[in-house]
Amino acid sequence: MSIPVLNRKLVLEAPERVADGAGGFAHSWVALGEVWAQMSPGTGVERAGEFVTLASVPWKIVVRSAPEGSPRRPLPEQRFRDGARVFRILAVAEYDITGHYLTCFSREEVVA
Repeated sequence: MSIPVLNRKLVLEAPERVADGAGGFAHSWVALGEVWAQMSPGTGVERAGEFVTLASVPWKIVVRSAPEGSPRRPLPEQRFRDGARVFRILAVAEYDITGHYLTCFSREEVVA
């Protein structure tokens, strides 16, 4: 495999439960840091609902690896942010046998 070209700066975010003051919880996102990435889009699909249309595009996002347990290592249920764009992480795997990079299988969804 070739060495990936990490030319996009993304923010890695994790979900956080915050007390809502009424005995329940609300979900928010906390930034864990910035990472440089190589991004490759897949084939998008569009689903029409009764009131909205949802466009969905799978992405392979390659980032530098980090040790297991490190807050810099992406995990499923986290997400990448690029400005207003959000890429939900579905799965993470080693990019190659050396383990220097990780492939994050992600999905970008846009409501139109």
